Amino acid sequence: MFEFRKIAFALSVASALPLAACGGGGPGDIVLAQMGSYHVGGRAVTIEGKPVREVRFTPGGVPARVDPNGTFLVEHAYAQWFEPRIVRGAAPLLMMHGGGLTGVTYETTPDGREGWLNFFLRRGWTVHNADAVERGRAGWAQFPDIFRGEPIFLAQHDAYERFRIGGGPGTFARKEVLPGSQFPVEAYDAFVRQIVPRWTTTDEPILAAYIAMLDRSCPCVVLAHSQAGQFAFRAAEARPDKVRAIVVVEPAGFGDPARAAALKGIPVLAVYGDFIEQDARWPAIKGNGLRYYDALRAAGGSVEVIDLPRVGIAGNSHMVMMDRNSDAVAGKIQDWLAARGLWR
Repeated sequence: MFEFRKIAFALSVASALPLAACGGGGPGDIVLAQMGSYHVGGRAVTIEGKPVREVRFTPGGVPARVDPNGTFLVEHAYAQWFEPRIVRGAAPLLMMHGGGLTGVTYETTPDGREGWLNFFLRRGWTVHNADAVERGRAGWAQFPDIFRGEPIFLAQHDAYERFRIGGGPGTFARKEVLPGSQFPVEAYDAFVRQIVPRWTTTDEPILAAYIAMLDRSCPCVVLAHSQAGQFAFRAAEARPDKVRAIVVVEPAGFGDPARAAALKGIPVLAVYGDFIEQDARWPAIKGNGLRYYDALRAAGGSVEVIDLPRVGIAGNSHMVMMDRNSDAVAGKIQDWLAARGLWR
């Protein structure tokens, strides 16, 4: 039987100060007490009636009999977690990524800078970084047997033109960047390599797996981007006792206004970047969010909306956590959390 022990080790940047010497939310070395990973949620599904076949798994290898029938474990989520030796966050921080993306969103920026995962670890937050159902290390399931429909694959130009890096259709081909954009366009291809296939029919199992993650790893602060906005709010509706605060970064989906009272004890911060007014889709998406926040307030909830250009942080794309000024945005989130007693 294996015995698991806490291990402490340091990943240091020469210019960083030791965490214990920091005050006011300043950065420190990343010194971990422990780290790990887990899969959570999902269900067992039995498939029958498929033909058995032989497969050579390696060139010239001996054929193996593959039976696609049987019981499969599917629709679980994955998370990797990191606990700093000195914990200053009052609850773990659960990071949820957007559509067609994985937890890589929060790790390293396309141009090689540290991502938000490291930013918050350096400030003493325990971080759980998730891969949702059908993304990354959560893995796929058979389709259309289990996942209805087929996955969507995005071409190289898509995110450039849709995530407010360029100004819309045709800007990728012309290499046009929105004026003042903070996205590191020289590393755009590195970002494209992070994009993975996604389904539009898996919202229910994604939500169920996130609720299972709350049950396993929380109470926590939920930090959600884009598509994951709906999962953050709806998971909190299901488990309000498991969520200390919600931070949504340009959410594309929201909760049920009829269930807004369930969130009245959970403070919410919504963060929006630049170039929204001239975009074809984002004024409507943001408008949906503002109406939902009004419903939360009417039910007794607390919501703060930060429009980054209005607080002097300009040029942000939809991928706020990858922009060159991402640390300034993370600092706003850190200050908001500290002001609500969630950082000590």
